[in-house]
Amino acid sequence: MRTLLVLGAALLSLGGAPAPAPVPLPERMADTGGGSQLITAEAAGTGATTGTVTWWDLRRGRWVAAGSAPARFGANGLAEGVGRRQGTNTTPTGLYRLPYAFGVRARPAGTRFPYARVTERSWWCQDNDARAYNRWVEGLPRDCRAAEAEHLVAYGTQYAHALVIGFNYDRPVRGRGAGIFLHVNGRGATAGCVSVPAGAMRAVLAWADPARRPHIAVGTRGGPTAITRY
Repeated sequence: MRTLLVLGAALLSLGGAPAPAPVPLPERMADTGGGSQLITAEAAGTGATTGTVTWWDLRRGRWVAAGSAPARFGANGLAEGVGRRQGTNTTPTGLYRLPYAFGVRARPAGTRFPYARVTERSWWCQDNDARAYNRWVEGLPRDCRAAEAEHLVAYGTQYAHALVIGFNYDRPVRGRGAGIFLHVNGRGATAGCVSVPAGAMRAVLAWADPARRPHIAVGTRGGPTAITRY
């Protein structure tokens, strides 16, 4: 009888034991960029236009979430970054560095990233025939058509504050895509960027420290574009 009572108590104890804490997303990823900060932008699948952005700190060898917000993606979902085509309204998946921040509005308090203030002459060239393809320009070059560029000041809500995502940036491949940012929400899905509420964008800029080499990983929960692959 005593043996049965002890066994029963042990089983009850096991049944009441708390479940192990889930492994943080960055610890399940193939690469986090080598720094001690990371932003993840995760969607349920490639057809999704919404998901979650989370920003993480590496503390004593463990990744800890510093903040999180609902996110929006391209109007046509997400696509593998290396095969993405310009004009498809898809958000490129992959792991990318964050070259600098910019905005129509002044640098938010606490921002440590290099911050470019948008002027009336600020454009992002997306013309595949231009030398400045996928670059900020002050004054539109002759070889960059206005119809193939974004006049940044015209997007006062979305580009109030933003971070450049280094997709197709260091060695631009013509036709792959240009002007991919983490920016403030507009009215709906994006043309290929990742967007978050205005308060979350300011929080990310106050948190991000270029000395800690933050990257952004964009992907899905599973499948060929799973965020854990990057």
